[in-house]
Amino acid sequence: MNLHEYQGKSILEKYGVAIQRGMVAENTKAATEVARKLQEDTGTGWFVVKAQIHAGGRGKGVVTETGSHGVVLAKSLEEVPEKAAAILGGHLVTKQTNTQGKKVNKVLIAEDVYYPGASEPSEFYMSVLLDRARGRNIIMYSTEGGMNIEEVAEATPHLIFKEEIDPSQGLLGFQCRRIAFNLGLSGKAFKEMTRFVYALYSAYEGCDASMFEINPVLKTSDDRIIAVDSKVTLDDNALFRHKNYAAMRDITEEDPMDVEAGQAGLNYVNLDGNVGCMVNGAGLAMATMDIIKLSGGNPANFLDVGGTADAERVEKAFRIILRDENVEAILVNIFGGIVRCDRVAQGVVDAYKNIGNIPVPVIVRLQGTNAEEAKQLIDESGLEVHSAIVLQEAADQVAAVLQA
Repeated sequence: MNLHEYQGKSILEKYGVAIQRGMVAENTKAATEVARKLQEDTGTGWFVVKAQIHAGGRGKGVVTETGSHGVVLAKSLEEVPEKAAAILGGHLVTKQTNTQGKKVNKVLIAEDVYYPGASEPSEFYMSVLLDRARGRNIIMYSTEGGMNIEEVAEATPHLIFKEEIDPSQGLLGFQCRRIAFNLGLSGKAFKEMTRFVYALYSAYEGCDASMFEINPVLKTSDDRIIAVDSKVTLDDNALFRHKNYAAMRDITEEDPMDVEAGQAGLNYVNLDGNVGCMVNGAGLAMATMDIIKLSGGNPANFLDVGGTADAERVEKAFRIILRDENVEAILVNIFGGIVRCDRVAQGVVDAYKNIGNIPVPVIVRLQGTNAEEAKQLIDESGLEVHSAIVLQEAADQVAAVLQA
């Protein structure tokens, strides 16, 4: 589950990570009130207005309706409502969004930590994530923080450092000090960075995150170390242990079909092909997509109805697949182990009747528990469904209907 910047910072602050202070607002009036309170609390006169969407590159991204960037500076309290209005309600396009961008429903009004008139601060990059190949957490960091970290990694990979954490010992003090040393710090900034790294790693482990990315980590002109941004992904499988974090989910940032599928108990991932897939079991789903590809088609989705699929869930799966305008055929491939084939077959029949018309060819392969009863149900339904026994036969039928 992805979090907004302001949500990630709230977690960081609880673990003792120094953050750029700010508050979220959903309209220009609230943005002005937030800025006024922030000015009273911090004494800041300049404010940073940040679009809150689940995508990186906001600083260089552009709001299509106004031409504003997703992160802008307001040099006075009076400029805040104007800057916020240019972002709120618009669609922000970044390198990590599609061409339509993402609608901005909230902005973060934050203090400006790049003090006017002060010496130039330093920006670093830092993230904590799991190295799956090694089976260990790593802290990845660089002296070249800021908006162009992707270019840094591509052009100068030697400037990207990694610190591997032994799970039997956890993050050790000398590792925190090595990170601060490699970042070229000394004195107060060195000590601040070692504390920052330890607190950041504690936050990562404490909330069962998949990733914490801070870009930039700022060394201010007075040698403070601050998280100016935060990109946080939490492990969905651990959310049952963190009800307060689960409540932070923003479904407006997610694909509506993904949300609907999740509510129906379906495992769904949208792809860019032309053949809809409905299967039970992740392994069978992967095999089904492979054989569709080998037969000349392209899978339009990954959709696992699960081991306890009933007629209602199968109908919901059909409706979700059919919302994809690129789908030219649907392959239903069910192996009846826990789930009964006749139950799935009844779902196919009910879906046809309830939806009224399924405008694309449907190929159904049902094998396993009650497969004969399932075939009889479909054969006697009078529906235009192509049936198959072996998987290759089903894939060949997909290829045939696509070429028709």
